[in-house]
Amino acid sequence: MIPYSDIVRRPRFPGFGMQVLLGMIVGILGGLIIRGLDPQSAFAMSATLTFQTVAQIFVQLLRTLVPPLIFTAIVASVAALRGLDNAARLVVHTLVWFAITALIAVMIGMVLGLSIQPGLHAGISRTAAQTPASAGSWLDFLTGLVPSNYLGISASTNVENGKASTSVTFNVLQIIIAAAAVGAAAVRVREQARPFLSFMTSANQVLRQVLRWIIALTPIGSAALLANAVVRYGWDAMAALGSFATAVYAGLAIVLLAVYPGLLALHRIDPRKFFAVAWPAIQLGFLSRSSIGTMPVTEQVAERLGVPRAYAAFAVPLGSTTKMDGCAAIYPAISAIFVAQFYGIALQPSDYVLIAFVSVIGSAATAGLTGAVVMLTLTLSTLGLPLEGAGLLLAIDPILDMGRTAVNVAGQVVVPVIVAKRLGLPETDTIASPDKQISEHIG
Repeated sequence: MIPYSDIVRRPRFPGFGMQVLLGMIVGILGGLIIRGLDPQSAFAMSATLTFQTVAQIFVQLLRTLVPPLIFTAIVASVAALRGLDNAARLVVHTLVWFAITALIAVMIGMVLGLSIQPGLHAGISRTAAQTPASAGSWLDFLTGLVPSNYLGISASTNVENGKASTSVTFNVLQIIIAAAAVGAAAVRVREQARPFLSFMTSANQVLRQVLRWIIALTPIGSAALLANAVVRYGWDAMAALGSFATAVYAGLAIVLLAVYPGLLALHRIDPRKFFAVAWPAIQLGFLSRSSIGTMPVTEQVAERLGVPRAYAAFAVPLGSTTKMDGCAAIYPAISAIFVAQFYGIALQPSDYVLIAFVSVIGSAATAGLTGAVVMLTLTLSTLGLPLEGAGLLLAIDPILDMGRTAVNVAGQVVVPVIVAKRLGLPETDTIASPDKQISEHIG
């Protein structure tokens, strides 16, 4: 007799990567359909609200895991890092490569800004200029290092149209510092801290399992995020600032598709395999526009690429706040040149040196804050350029932010992989195949 299992076969579903691709296609088509309808119609309003709600829930689920995941991972890994002979070298090499890649990115941004000259081809009036609500400051670096509480979490209440809403935010840099201090204290206590470290390790494993369940929702989240972006922003706003947007996306493409592969190839790491494994994190960064929200996926991707878990738990969270080649290097460099050209202000050679300095060092000064506009205002204020110039670019910032975040996330994976390779850490040469990586990713 033919076994029943051979007669009734389980339905075959597409692989995880194909599911995400189908989700993106559905999102684009859905967004274009809704955008072509009357925005005041009941169906369009209901569909738009659905896209926004699903996208917001998906990103919130990822962000919810960030504080406990970082805290437990770093506390549990401090002992492992301190046990390594080259722990200090790991930290130094990580920071050095953060700076090297940022310097390369900012130089590309400056070359594109000077060659394309977006400020001389802007179809926008100065009346659109306005001072941004938030600005970067070098003092933020000092205040941002000191945790406001043991997890760096704070809450704020906003009242709009008579309705009060409370939002909870967290400072990843403060969480890293607090967790490192607790981990170092646990190592100092030694035997008495063994149960505590064991609990932290177990808690981190439980959180990683929850993360796998959330990652399994990525196809749905991708569809909602992309549909919401198409409906809300479209591409119409880019017309007036087309040359500026072209310069930014050209710089992002060069870094993502030329600089990173070149650095990987120099270290004998196959760029094709790297992008095959890292693509889920890069793609999620593009759709969610949040390095912090993508961080749990970024860390898992780094581990799939052979980065030891103890090192990935340190490098990826640090990179998600201070390693931003898109937001903190390419974008402020081109934007500062744009503002100078738009207002007819000539930049001196020393000004370009300042742009490079702010891009390499400044991301640490704004690590406790959010948004590329904060980094841009820090650059403009350092150069003495009008802060109102940042307001000229706000109309297309969400569209640019998608590409910027994708490059940020890619860089946050590239550096740990390169450092692990250079220092000969274990498992560095073990790069999981895309199929294996996807299957393990969703448990």
